[in-house]
Amino acid sequence: MSLPLAGRRIVVTRPAGQSAGLARLIREAGGEPVLFPALEILPPSDPAALAAVLARLDEFDLAIFISRNAVDWGLRTLGRAWPEQVRVAAVGAGTARALAERGIGGVIVPQGPQPDSEALLARPELADVRARRVLIFRGEGGREVLRETLVARGAEVEYAECYRRARPRADGAALAAAWARGEVDAATVNSAEALENLCALIGEAGVRAARATPLFVPHPRVAKAAVELGFARILVAGPGDEAMRDRLVAYFAAQSFAAR
Repeated sequence: MSLPLAGRRIVVTRPAGQSAGLARLIREAGGEPVLFPALEILPPSDPAALAAVLARLDEFDLAIFISRNAVDWGLRTLGRAWPEQVRVAAVGAGTARALAERGIGGVIVPQGPQPDSEALLARPELADVRARRVLIFRGEGGREVLRETLVARGAEVEYAECYRRARPRADGAALAAAWARGEVDAATVNSAEALENLCALIGEAGVRAARATPLFVPHPRVAKAAVELGFARILVAGPGDEAMRDRLVAYFAAQSFAAR
């Protein structure tokens, strides 16, 4: 019996150093991951500002980490034990696992099938935050819904911007040519920014071919961005590498069954 992704070439656009887990799962299912980082994670542009806010960490009541990158870069910069009195929340189970790996437990996480900022804000622990001081660990820029909602609920909110995202300096010509020859069966993209970068890197001809290829994303918000960029076959997988693998397997199993 053949493996479910046998013969399938799947583009993985996670940043360099963060694609190994999904690539391994694709290989185990028989597929061939095509690694093409569409996002680069860099140190913050103002490390002094980050150091200054982290020096006051003990003054906060709650810290929210918006991603694994926020955990990796924020705690790397912190350089000391986490203060026990500062509660911790995470936007997603993967981020909570990254915190647990560093000895930080009791993390508040969203409930439901789509863990995101809105789901975290629905947790009862964040309902009454009047006069509470909240620090959000994130990359430079990004959505403001967490801060705006918490401020509206009476909290005092600051950012610890501990990394920045950038478009890699990569030549997408070979990938664009492979796409045009029909040698790409699917692509996985984890953010709207990564998708925009991918389109810029593979050029107009590559994008025309890519738009007809199944595109797997973790969240409806990324799917909406893909629609706006003209992609026609978008599948929402859910968060995490395993969810992405499972959606790929289910899709191509259905395709194989329909072809019989």
